[in-house]
Amino acid sequence: MAPPAGRIRPGRYLVFFVLIVVVLYALVFLTGGGKPTPKLGIDLQGGTRVTLSARTPDGSAPSKDSLNQARQIIERRVNGFGVSGAEIILDGNNIVITVPGEQGGDEAKKLGQTAKLGFRKVLDAQTPTTPPAPAVPGADDQTPQLIQQAKATRQDAGLVTGTGNSVAESATAQQALAAFTCAAHDPLRGNDDPNLPLLTCNQDGSEKYLLGPVFLQGTEIDNAVASPPAQNKPGWTVDLTFKSAGRQIWADFTTKNIQQRAAFVLDTQVVSAPTIQSAIVDGNTQISGSFTQQQTKDLADVLKYGSLPLSFTSSDATTVSATLGLASLKAGLIAGGLGLALVFVYCLFYYRLLGALTIVSLALSGLVVYSVLVLLGRWIGFTLDLAGVAGFIIAIGVTADSFVVFFERLKDEIREGRTFRSAVPRGWTRARRTILASDAVMFLASAVLYAIAVGDVQGFAFTLGMSTVLDLVVVFLVTHPLVSLAARSKTLSNPKLTGLGGVQHLADERRSARKAAGAAAKEA
Repeated sequence: MAPPAGRIRPGRYLVFFVLIVVVLYALVFLTGGGKPTPKLGIDLQGGTRVTLSARTPDGSAPSKDSLNQARQIIERRVNGFGVSGAEIILDGNNIVITVPGEQGGDEAKKLGQTAKLGFRKVLDAQTPTTPPAPAVPGADDQTPQLIQQAKATRQDAGLVTGTGNSVAESATAQQALAAFTCAAHDPLRGNDDPNLPLLTCNQDGSEKYLLGPVFLQGTEIDNAVASPPAQNKPGWTVDLTFKSAGRQIWADFTTKNIQQRAAFVLDTQVVSAPTIQSAIVDGNTQISGSFTQQQTKDLADVLKYGSLPLSFTSSDATTVSATLGLASLKAGLIAGGLGLALVFVYCLFYYRLLGALTIVSLALSGLVVYSVLVLLGRWIGFTLDLAGVAGFIIAIGVTADSFVVFFERLKDEIREGRTFRSAVPRGWTRARRTILASDAVMFLASAVLYAIAVGDVQGFAFTLGMSTVLDLVVVFLVTHPLVSLAARSKTLSNPKLTGLGGVQHLADERRSARKAAGAAAKEA
């Protein structure tokens, strides 16, 4: 049996909901430093576009398979970086990346980083005597001719002798390393041959290296995580975990090369070249360097989601206008407003006081939804597009359906002869199961759609699923407590005010008929 109405403390639920709203809006106005408005998608506010042009070392056209693989990896990076609402489109031999907002050029260029990681043995290292050569403005530093020239001088097989762990520099290697000059832009960037030695520099050009062939590829990385400074490491690091094969290769190398240096080479640049102090056999290692927190996170993300099979040159960022514009957003909001108005009219006409409580619940739900949208835009980069607006409009019906289920269960209890006050807890117990089952199915459908869909459809599924969860919050913390309070008030529980007079009159007639039938049976 359901507990009597007296045991329910609706005030506590309402106070808890008010606290949730206060906390959400405190976060909206007191954190982030931005405007208290949601981030809009490309279709509503425009964005920033960067074109990535694919390059191959020999100048040949890249294969369609390589381009498709690169696009898929970039899409995975989009999800990992939290660049919500980005568009990645293949256009011939180019990949066009568009991210929401006018300041997204750097984000788009990061998405197109090749991120080819290789582990090489350091055979020799020197400090450059001249500063890195500056880049020539407007010049193309990655033409096939420049790539081949760089390979001929910096990846000559004659620079080393031996193979595997016994590789060593040749007699001419020191002279080649001394003559090598670091440059601000490297023609070999992302195009070096892993099977050949390499002359290269670190990221700031303060050290140049002769490196052996790659002995461990970045594809053997199972996971990469940005790690903050700690007592035993003063700066940010990227913690790597290798797959089983990579774990064994790394263990063998570190065992045989104690007090030697290993270089972590990302897109032909050395990001870290630590000295091996002891054998590392557990499959874990760290990449350390002069990294900021954001640089560490970006590096971990690109390593986690894989390197691109091609190298790309990026164009300057250009601003693109909204494909649909604020007029479409306005039309969507008008459609949502009309939907709400129709729900309000129906609820007031059919449920009266209960309909008014429905309106209050929907208004409070809207407050929560708005604050959550603003915070998600700040925290995970979520952008609201027109498909997302459609998800919210459909969610209005989902929320209204929960109210209808509850109110109809109340009517069923009153038809059985119970008063409004006693019908509320019993009707809620029955309605609660239906509401939970209905919202669970809706949320599961939204989750599946989000998992298998891409682009705008994901935005629709996300907002629909989020609204379904918030529907439960509002029904449990607002609607049910408000109805319970109304049932305890003599004024508010008046049948004429609640619209339940007809149902109660029918219940009275049935009760009288049962009494009359019972009396007639006794007389017989």
